[in-house]
Amino acid sequence: MNPSEQMVDVDSCCVGAAIKDRVASVTLDRPPLNVMNIVMMDSLHKLIMRVAGCADVLIFRGAGEKGFSAGVDIADHVPERVAAMLTAFHGIFRELARSNVVMVAAVHGHCLGGGCELATFCDFVIASESATLGQPEIKLGCFPPVAMVTFPRLVGMRSALDLILSGRTISAAEAKQIGLVTRVVPDSDLDQAVASLANHLRALSPTVLGMARRALWNSDGFDFERALQSVEDFYLHTLMKTHDAKEGIRAFLEKRQPSWGVQTAD
Repeated sequence: MNPSEQMVDVDSCCVGAAIKDRVASVTLDRPPLNVMNIVMMDSLHKLIMRVAGCADVLIFRGAGEKGFSAGVDIADHVPERVAAMLTAFHGIFRELARSNVVMVAAVHGHCLGGGCELATFCDFVIASESATLGQPEIKLGCFPPVAMVTFPRLVGMRSALDLILSGRTISAAEAKQIGLVTRVVPDSDLDQAVASLANHLRALSPTVLGMARRALWNSDGFDFERALQSVEDFYLHTLMKTHDAKEGIRAFLEKRQPSWGVQTAD
């Protein structure tokens, strides 16, 4: 191992990290699609806490050929686990929002649901040409709380409504066009493009970069924590009490078409 490179281990499950020259690479590694369950999310949160204090740039990647991440495990959306799932998942974003480190997502293949939320929360999103992004939660009778908070600021309300309410998957090129992705590169150039960006960022003041990203997110009085808490409360205490939210999750797990009802709660 290069003397300037170090591995980071916090009893991680399905995630790994390495730091070299104050650039940290965190890899989601739960094949085949790096779907995140509660245990994996807890490990990811711990790794972020560890590496953010000794790195100026944080790169997120997905292991394997199929994609960055297809999101959060649907089995953790069931009523008895959904509160713990949101606590674990949103804890990652709360940690990132507090951090001074600049974040880069290296996106390939499928980048969906919670995976799309994680990637697009980063300051830079570099995507390969064949990557696809989307928030399909509406098809299961629910919605993505983090995207509800961030997408209107990233792509505008009209595109946010389109993506969240339709649940459609879009190409990397369309994601770039609407502002969800920073740059699209040929598949074979993804690693080099991310490395070049990291080298560029390392030459800048990490203190000022951290201040600048926080100032941008806090502009116009925007409060990420307050906004996320509001949507999270609605998700848990209103949405998850509806017949259709429960039915959508059950139908997915039972591999059948959902039978949507007219009840608002049960």
